[in-house]
Amino acid sequence: MLPWLGEQLVQIYGPFRLLTSNLFLIGLGTIFAGVSAWYLLPRFWDRLPRDRGRAHAVGAQQSVGKPVSAGIIFIPIFLVLGFLIMPMQLRFIAIALGVFLAMLEGYMDDRSQTGWSEYKLGAIDLAIALLGAIAICQFETMQLWLPLIKTPVSVSPWIFIPLATGLIWLTINATNCTDGVDGLSSSLSGLAFVFLGGILYAVVGHEGIAGYLLLPHYADGAYWAMMAFVMVGCLAGYLWHNALPSAVLMGDSGSRPIGFLLGVLVLASGNPFLIFVVAGVVLVNGATGLLKVALLRFFKIGIFRTIRYPLHDHVRQCLGWSNTQVLVRFVLLQAVGTPVFLLLLLKVR
Repeated sequence: MLPWLGEQLVQIYGPFRLLTSNLFLIGLGTIFAGVSAWYLLPRFWDRLPRDRGRAHAVGAQQSVGKPVSAGIIFIPIFLVLGFLIMPMQLRFIAIALGVFLAMLEGYMDDRSQTGWSEYKLGAIDLAIALLGAIAICQFETMQLWLPLIKTPVSVSPWIFIPLATGLIWLTINATNCTDGVDGLSSSLSGLAFVFLGGILYAVVGHEGIAGYLLLPHYADGAYWAMMAFVMVGCLAGYLWHNALPSAVLMGDSGSRPIGFLLGVLVLASGNPFLIFVVAGVVLVNGATGLLKVALLRFFKIGIFRTIRYPLHDHVRQCLGWSNTQVLVRFVLLQAVGTPVFLLLLLKVR
């Protein structure tokens, strides 16, 4: 909406052309998202459900009684600002719908007295992930850039969609599992979105840089970057109140749409292996636990028997790490590891 408005008003007052600048809109959206989330959360969190604790989770009793499901407040901020600064293309509308559905699913689970079953949540996640995968490729052949391969690779939509669905499903659940220490999930996710936004805007979204690195150029890279940075703003506003000791928790209504968007943006960047680079700590912390449970439940294969999952519970209970140590060390691993592995991924091809 704002880009269209800028085109109409530039005839009246020249500086309105800023509303047609992608970089200006990214900055504007990020700032407004952060301020809005910071301002609105305390004014509405008394109406949120209360945390009832998690069975077998380390330190779960410390969160009992706190407002939970903050995602129902900051995700609509993300959606409204996305509507204002992004073009109304079908694929972006479909992704916004997926974010909304993931938020709604999470909120219904947060407010449920007994919680929804794993299989019910998994099935809904799968349907939402399928929507995201279809929205990205729109049944067209995808041009991807992969590790150790110099030239872009064409992938049929009939191969891309099921694989993309699986990746998005994985990021939804890995992000959800990572939400268990004050500030951890929002910090790690925020870092991932910062790196993804930079890649989408300044690497694959920039024709010159993409050409130099022998990557496919995506003309809509800047629009995807807007999504990433607006979510960074929302997470920053939320983290202000979620920093240890937290006053509010994001709940499934926050972690599930964040995980959905994370998977979508990784795929929009053209390299599904980027998930290991920008969110490696999230995967190790949450997704390896999913693998352990799946192998034991469906194949009777027991691995990692001495390791407790999510991994943040293991290091707190078995290694004696405090919540602050978990947060700082996990964030350091991702903040330092991502640039190093990203450089290797871009250059060693």
